[in-house]
Amino acid sequence: MIVYLFRILIIAAVILLIYSIIQYFRNPDRLLKNAKETKGFYFLDEQHNSKKNIRFVYKGCQFEGEKYVGATEESFEIVDIHVTVTNPLELQGLSRDDIYFLEKELLIRYPHAKISWKHPINKLLVSK
Repeated sequence: MIVYLFRILIIAAVILLIYSIIQYFRNPDRLLKNAKETKGFYFLDEQHNSKKNIRFVYKGCQFEGEKYVGATEESFEIVDIHVTVTNPLELQGLSRDDIYFLEKELLIRYPHAKISWKHPINKLLVSK
C-alpha cells in the first residue's frame, strides 16, 4: 500500500514540475524582459481589461501606456492612450520612424485611440 502511495506522490511531483516549467516559459514578464535584452519587439496587454496598462518593448526601450475609455459613435472604446518611457536613457538610438512604427502598432489594436506621447518622446515628434 505504501508503495502505491509513493508512486502517486512521485507522479504528482512530476506533473507539478512540468506545470511549473510551462508557466515559467509562458510568463509575460519574462517574455517582456527577454525582448528587452534581445532588443526585439514585444507587446503586453490585456485588451479586454481597460484598467491594466499597456507595456511594450522596442529596440531595448520599455514603454508603458495608460488606457482611457470613452464613447465613440457606436460604443465605449479605448479612446486615449498616454505613452511614457520607463527609463529615458533607453531612448538613445530611437528615431522618429521607430515612434511612428509603435504608434501604428497601437492603432492596429486600438483603432479609435488618440495616442499622446509624454516627455521626452513628444520633443522628437514636434522637432524637425
